[in-house]
Amino acid sequence: MGLFKRNPFGHILFLKKWLIRIMGTMTHRRYRGFNELQIEGSEIFKDLPENGVLFVSNHQTYFADVVAMFHVFNASLSGRTDSIKNVGYLWQPKLNLYYVAAKETMQAGLLARILAYAGAITVERTWREKGKEVNRQVKMSDITNISRALEDGWVITFPQGTTKPFKPIRKGTAHIIRQYKPIVIPIVIDGFRRSFDKKGVVIKKKGILQSMVIKPPLDVDYENDSIDDIVEKLEYAIEQHPSFLKVIPQEELEAEEELNKKRQWEY
Repeated sequence: MGLFKRNPFGHILFLKKWLIRIMGTMTHRRYRGFNELQIEGSEIFKDLPENGVLFVSNHQTYFADVVAMFHVFNASLSGRTDSIKNVGYLWQPKLNLYYVAAKETMQAGLLARILAYAGAITVERTWREKGKEVNRQVKMSDITNISRALEDGWVITFPQGTTKPFKPIRKGTAHIIRQYKPIVIPIVIDGFRRSFDKKGVVIKKKGILQSMVIKPPLDVDYENDSIDDIVEKLEYAIEQHPSFLKVIPQEELEAEEELNKKRQWEY
């Protein structure tokens, strides 16, 4: 790899590699130390193609979720099934791994900008900005960037566009699936909102069992499934369909709602 070789977004791969190594080493104990990350299904990564894969997941913090995925993906690709033991897997990280994030979030401070260089595809939200409701058209350049990332590698997205549980799936993800026909891998996470603050930077409680379940590819009929069909499949796949509300303890839902009332703005 040339010293100044760049990816399709102009990022220098040598710098990105060292950024992932350094940030990964600094964050490793957040998932194997202060807290313990339980992983299920990571063997699937070894059988996936180099590009054209879209990971869809529920969302609990701004940064801790996706950082954990970087750990799990790279550990699995280096032969560690369902384990992130021994951080040496970061020495040769997967460099064509991207994640979709709100532009305003990834421009909010130095840490966010550093994390953005590690692989963020920043998009402008069509429904909310700086804590206020908005209603605007999707920018075609955002869709183009996601398609470029899929052509180059793997893309992680959080189709609800918010860390609040059981919010609707945004139809934009379904449109991307139908148009670009990626392999769709659902991921279900839990424990992150109890472990970290909203941003996923500060550890607010130790000894929490975090979990990440990687499911088999979603069965999508790209030609015949409607957008609503795909949205419903996504809701069930990442366990955010309203029917899953029945299995969540009422006191946990009430505590989450109380926390949401205190939030000034939501990613």
